Amino acid sequence: MIRFPFGNSPRTGLHPLTLTLAVTLWLVILGNVPLWRQLSLLPDVTGLRGVLFSIGMGCLIAGVIHSLLSLLNWPWMLKPVLTLFLVSAASGAYFMLSYGIVIDPTMIENVTQTDPREAADLLNWRMFVAFAVLAALPAWWVWRTPVKRLNLGKQLLTNGLSLVLSLAVMVLSLLAIYQDFASVMRNHNQVRYLINPLNSFFSVGWVAAQPFQRNDTTLLPLGEDAQFTLQPGQTPATIVVVLGETARMGNFGINGYERDTTPRLAQAKVISLRNVWSCGTSTAASVPCMFSHLGREAFGQRQTNHESLPDVLDRAGLAVLWIDNQSGCKGVCDRVPNVSTADLKVSPYCDDGECHDEVMLHDLQKRISQLPAERRAKGTVIFMHQMGSHGPAYYKRVPARFKKFQPECTSNALQECSREQVVNAYDNTILYTDHFLAQTLQWLQQQKTPSALMYVADHGESLGENNLYLHGLPYSVAPDVQKRVPWINWFSTGFASQRQISSHCLQEKADAPLSHDHYFHSVLGLAGVHTSAYQRQLDVFASCKPVP
Repeated sequence: MIRFPFGNSPRTGLHPLTLTLAVTLWLVILGNVPLWRQLSLLPDVTGLRGVLFSIGMGCLIAGVIHSLLSLLNWPWMLKPVLTLFLVSAASGAYFMLSYGIVIDPTMIENVTQTDPREAADLLNWRMFVAFAVLAALPAWWVWRTPVKRLNLGKQLLTNGLSLVLSLAVMVLSLLAIYQDFASVMRNHNQVRYLINPLNSFFSVGWVAAQPFQRNDTTLLPLGEDAQFTLQPGQTPATIVVVLGETARMGNFGINGYERDTTPRLAQAKVISLRNVWSCGTSTAASVPCMFSHLGREAFGQRQTNHESLPDVLDRAGLAVLWIDNQSGCKGVCDRVPNVSTADLKVSPYCDDGECHDEVMLHDLQKRISQLPAERRAKGTVIFMHQMGSHGPAYYKRVPARFKKFQPECTSNALQECSREQVVNAYDNTILYTDHFLAQTLQWLQQQKTPSALMYVADHGESLGENNLYLHGLPYSVAPDVQKRVPWINWFSTGFASQRQISSHCLQEKADAPLSHDHYFHSVLGLAGVHTSAYQRQLDVFASCKPVP
């Protein structure tokens, strides 16, 4: 009887090469549905040409995947490796299809820094179905299927031939579609992040390699010459710096939005800067960057890490407090007094299993009084990190009395809701942020000291435009709504006089182009801290003060 080397036999089991080929085809066809959908929408390759290009891309991806599997095709690791590929592909396919995101290094960083609360917001029945179909069923088949065991010589020969043939398929496929391939990859950068699960493996590898490319073990001091001195007749000031979360500049009523989402801020004589661009499209990317002195470009290319803004304020002798209602401060507050609201459980702000932002005002005066008196005698800077408008469960971020815009989406699977419902739920979070900021202003006014408030969000959000949801797209391809953020300022009369800031001048600059690059230096300028790390040209308020 003639036996084919790659056939299936009840006695010998399935040949390992047959198994890897079957999984490869599954990954290419079903695991890359987001890619095939995106390619079908591109104007560059349409009709028969588009079909041929997609087939060529499929062969190219199959060649790459099978090359990797050929290197890992050993009896003791084959099935675990195939399972890993299936789970990675299922995860990537679901989130890319559901929210229009891509899997890139920034997204992997987000995943690694996600706390249980944020992770739970992503769980829904659609995700479980997707994982069952794309990962659980094929993985069950892989583990149930007997696999023929080859001796070492045959295993080496099989792996070697498989690798050579896979590489040949890669090269031939690339040559066949090179012209269109080069054009698509050049003009549509997002496509490269849709190649599944290769995008996930590359991104994980990139993130894992960063500590070796950059010295992450050493934290260089910053602003060692930082000084603050009260002038004769001045009283210590209180500055509240609110770090907003996932706030779109365009959804604020005071910025011209058709809905009145900021009624209380509109009455509070705030100054809103309307042309501000973020450092990144995610919290993990933006927060360390905006609190750095380097600026976006230099921060991305840095070889070492430095201390950040709170460290410099602390070194100048000011009382500094960080209050976090989020998943952490991404390292920027680790060396100053800080508190997380996750441990508070204060009613009524935390009655629904999640603390609303007002909880950060609870016992605030008591927390400040616990800071060293000699520091408070110079001034106090309080950072408040909001939960804000963090998605996809926007409805959880808002107490019931602030759900003004109806009907709202009450699902974390945003694709189940109409765009109107998604926007309503999101706008309710902005309405609540308006309330929270107004309450913070009220608290500041009660202090009867020179005081200021500065609110800046870390990044924006997509709400279904072009089937994109949430945030985190690579900066180069992310839509503007993920990169334009609100920047709102308020000064008491005493503070404006003490710091000699012209509110009228600042109002005239409301549409001037700004970015998170200005954040570090503007806070230092607002606080009156002198240090060589400060750059006056990047201080938003400096041009509205007398020249020193």
